[in-house]
Amino acid sequence: MYEIIRLRAERGKLLKKYLTEHLNEYQIRSPEDFASIAIKYIDNEDRKILLAACLSTQNKLLFLNCCHIGTLDMNLTSPREVFKIVIMQNAASILVAHNHVSANCTSSPEDIRVTKRLQQAGEILSVELIDHLIVTSNKFTSLKERGYF
Repeated sequence: MYEIIRLRAERGKLLKKYLTEHLNEYQIRSPEDFASIAIKYIDNEDRKILLAACLSTQNKLLFLNCCHIGTLDMNLTSPREVFKIVIMQNAASILVAHNHVSANCTSSPEDIRVTKRLQQAGEILSVELIDHLIVTSNKFTSLKERGYF
């Protein structure tokens, strides 16, 4: 549970209890809101990480989950792995983000393909995919704002 937060807490010598107790204080109102959270947790990783944020009907953060850890340049994400935790958390919607180790926020054809598959899976499950972000240490790209879904 909260594995990505736990890893960061151990690295930064922060208390897991503090981080998990304060998750529900976050309300996501814009891509920038989620980008700041995603950058905090996955920006300096040495491989691709897919982070999913489960949201309530009021867009409050219910749960953060590291859905997949890829390689330096590849992330074979399955909608099954992403939506498993979404259903368990009874989330109304989801945001996903992954990092680009190269520090380049440009989306790849694979990023767009995965986004469309996640959107389709969400439609079937009645869970809206709000956005898919690509993050680096100091910037991000919203695939929704770019018109990919």
